[in-house]
Amino acid sequence: MTRSLSPSSPTEAREYARSGRLRGNTSGMCPGHVQANLLILPAKYAADFRRLCARNPVSCPLLAESRATGDKGFPAGVADGADITTDIPGYKVYRDGKFVEEVDDVVNYWGEDSVAFLIGCSFTFEDALQDAGLGVRHIDEDRNVPMYRTSVPLMPSGVFSGNTVVSMRPYPPEQVERVRTITRPYVRTHGEPIAWGWDAIEKLGINDINKPEYGDAPIIRDGEVPVFWACGVTPQLVVINSHIEGVVIGHAPGKMLCLDWRIEDIQDE
Repeated sequence: MTRSLSPSSPTEAREYARSGRLRGNTSGMCPGHVQANLLILPAKYAADFRRLCARNPVSCPLLAESRATGDKGFPAGVADGADITTDIPGYKVYRDGKFVEEVDDVVNYWGEDSVAFLIGCSFTFEDALQDAGLGVRHIDEDRNVPMYRTSVPLMPSGVFSGNTVVSMRPYPPEQVERVRTITRPYVRTHGEPIAWGWDAIEKLGINDINKPEYGDAPIIRDGEVPVFWACGVTPQLVVINSHIEGVVIGHAPGKMLCLDWRIEDIQDE
């Protein structure tokens, strides 16, 4: 399981993934550093995707992209020495908008026209919640965060359209304002919650709180309410809805790229 591994740095976490030692989710890993969701697209769709992120910065906060078309690395300081085809614990592959398989690496799927995008991940602010004494249930229970499809539409861009995906962490109602305050500065990793409370389930159009589309089933205790954040799985759902041509690659839910960037490098005051 992920929590049995304790990489000393993001570089080591990427090496663990590359060597096959890390195959679980990365929540709670590399404290103080940024984690990122992944989407790899054919270059002809890159401009539309950049605009999608610009129009939907809460659901799709774009952090960085590969140095050039066909380049497996990123600008200096983001994730030095990374190979985006091997350095994430798990990948999901789509072809012509349809899911193909989940794999440990995507070396054989990478093409000369591939462009990799890194999108902010809410795992980044979980250290701050824990430091404030606000436990993070899926870390405490060694599980993957529950993630749900919603009926909340994105602003479309070119070929891309679809709805927001949310992640959920439960808290007592009296802690929600502290949770909002702590996570609000992390605007490049989804920021503060977009909804909370039992009535939010219907407002967001979630089918069944006990059956997330991604991640593990939630553990919500008496006296707690669900608290929802926008989630970086959103771009993969957009890909499915948009049925674009060619190979598209995303991270497997909960399995992120650990970046060299420290949280303070991207945090708003």
